[in-house]
Amino acid sequence: MNKPYFIAEVGVNFYDTAKVENISPLEAAKRYIKEAKKAGADAVKFQAYKADTIVSKNSPAYWDLDEEPTKTQYDLFKRHDGFNKEEYQQLAEYCKKMDIGFMATPFDFESADFLEELMDIYKISSSDLSNLPFIRYIAKKGKPILLSVGAAFLSEIEEAVRVIKEEGVNDICLMHCVLSYPTKYEDANLNVIKTLRKVFPDLKVGYSDHTLPDETMSILTCAFLYGAEIIEKHFTLDKNLKGNDHYHAGDKIDIERAIRNFEKVCIASGRCEKRVLQCEEMARKQARRSIVVIKDMKKGERIFEKNVMFKRPGTGISPQDIDVLLGKAVNRDITADTVLTWDMFLE
Repeated sequence: MNKPYFIAEVGVNFYDTAKVENISPLEAAKRYIKEAKKAGADAVKFQAYKADTIVSKNSPAYWDLDEEPTKTQYDLFKRHDGFNKEEYQQLAEYCKKMDIGFMATPFDFESADFLEELMDIYKISSSDLSNLPFIRYIAKKGKPILLSVGAAFLSEIEEAVRVIKEEGVNDICLMHCVLSYPTKYEDANLNVIKTLRKVFPDLKVGYSDHTLPDETMSILTCAFLYGAEIIEKHFTLDKNLKGNDHYHAGDKIDIERAIRNFEKVCIASGRCEKRVLQCEEMARKQARRSIVVIKDMKKGERIFEKNVMFKRPGTGISPQDIDVLLGKAVNRDITADTVLTWDMFLE
């Protein structure tokens, strides 16, 4: 069992960090990459969009306004759309230097084009699951695709998968997620991971998490146990920052904890074969039971049920052989509480 590929979803959180720390957004983004690498993430993922191409100006918010008070999607996206191809290229180069994977979710055709030479895998947002022309456009590029399937019916997922496969791409990972920020634990619906694995046995299945981090990162651990091969978690340098995705993101400690959990699960999973392990050999001998006489016996006396009891250790004749033993005569004097062995009996 291998631990899941872990993606630290930076998104556009670095803009807020840059503002409070009075550094450039590019410098802040690089800090996110560096800290994600330290935490053990396999990749970082950004979001590439322009407010003017992703949303109409009067689109209402669908997030927790107590945490992110911006009332229109356009106004929120406009605050975080300053990066262009040049900046993402610098981030991709920095990721290569830091030996961590670079990803960015494209939200328009232009970003899908310039990201092609910067990354090996495309991520398609749940929000674009029904945007079949866009999905087809990305699939034509022939790269593996992570397809988030939040807020969707199974029929919509099947249609998107069909479009991708029609363009010859079969390396697809369906990312279960819930399009609610933050997702309540009772809404995480992790059993969908099992459903996706059953309905799409030829595809990979992963999990993109929007729940609040907990002290044990149990939601991510459970997702892994349910079969998620790729796990994505929003990442922040400071969970106390206001706005955007900080309020439901994990920080470096959360990511480290989750990855340790994955490693422990892998170690503990072992093999499917049921056998006696080397570490069990001593306990197998000492904790199992043997047939023991409960009274002194003279040479030639025969064994009857009233003369024996089943006791530890299991180094003598097993209780499962009691029927074979009954009626046999001992070949020596034996004291009470002796563990019986086959060499104590006449042929």
